[in-house]
Amino acid sequence: NSGCFDKFKDGLATLNFLTALQNHQSVLAPFLSHTEKKLTATDLENLFKAELSPEGSNQRQKESKTLCFWSDYLLDSEEHQTEVSLKNVLMFATGLASLPPAGITPRPCIVFLASSPFPMANTCANTLKLPHLDTYSLFQTRMDF
Repeated sequence: NSGCFDKFKDGLATLNFLTALQNHQSVLAPFLSHTEKKLTATDLENLFKAELSPEGSNQRQKESKTLCFWSDYLLDSEEHQTEVSLKNVLMFATGLASLPPAGITPRPCIVFLASSPFPMANTCANTLKLPHLDTYSLFQTRMDF
């Protein structure tokens, strides 16, 4: 078995990867082993980039209101005040159960729905579609469906 191990080390030594791994274990370890970090509302809020209408437009005002509801919903989910966990939100929007160490490509984005009262997602494109709703309680109910 030591022959197999030596061959493995030789392979890692290619392009000095073994040396880098030995010298920078704490930096490279997350890329080589799975450790599931607990999701936070901040993680998810920073993960998604909103596609916004031009500033000053009526549409932008609706989008800003929806983004406030989104932020509140993530905080409520983190505090277990919704039917849905943060992990469920990530799974719905991206198809992923946890955040991969190297990040998500394409970067998840938020677009806005005028035609549906319920959220939708395209997991291939990492796109979350949020509805424009009048109140946070209605937003929460529709997100929990």
